[in-house]
Amino acid sequence: MSEERPARSRPRRLIEAFYSPNSYGLVLLLILLTYVLSVTLTRGRVVSIVVAVQIATIWVVLRASDARRRLRIIASLLAALSAIVAIVNVFLPGQVGGNGFMALVSALLYLGAPFSIVRHLVLRRTVDRETVLGAIAAYLMMGMFFAFAYRALGAMQTGPFFGASGEGTFPQDLFFSFTTLTTTGYGNLIPVGNPGQSFAVLEMLIGQLFLVTAVAKAVNAWQPRPREGARGLPNDG
Repeated sequence: MSEERPARSRPRRLIEAFYSPNSYGLVLLLILLTYVLSVTLTRGRVVSIVVAVQIATIWVVLRASDARRRLRIIASLLAALSAIVAIVNVFLPGQVGGNGFMALVSALLYLGAPFSIVRHLVLRRTVDRETVLGAIAAYLMMGMFFAFAYRALGAMQTGPFFGASGEGTFPQDLFFSFTTLTTTGYGNLIPVGNPGQSFAVLEMLIGQLFLVTAVAKAVNAWQPRPREGARGLPNDG
């Protein structure tokens, strides 16, 4: 009689989900790292570090979600363009389109990732830990996309993006994006005109619909595996 391999414990499986390149757990960690770096590293040259983390995030997303070849090619081209601009800005700050161009490229990088995740989750036949992590990752990446979109819009339009509150910094764009995504609405930052206001309305709708449908459904349908040793125990009821 062959010996059975000892099953991995639940904590170990959860830890593995946060460092495996094929897991959405690593995507969540990279999104968190991108957020922290984006609100702390705001000077021109160190922004290249944020770009590097963004590229790594998108690469892990495309791998974990088994993205289509066309999307991989487009993302690779955008990542290469983003890397080139970041390197040039290290030596010639502000000479390649400024922060607006960088924000636009970053927004495009984050645009296709949530759709690739959702497509992958829909095709999965089971609802497990990866499904829940993937749904949360897609939700957070939407917030990151809109933050970069606001930054790009602010750089392209005439006048300050937030009106009396000024042009705003990227940390403020992130703050506004996630409070809009969750419909928290503190009201301290408000776009003064379009297309900023229309983007904000779109983000509110997407955020609420995705949260109450995809994320909520995945969490409710997820049934964690029973712990080893608990199988076959008699029912107390």
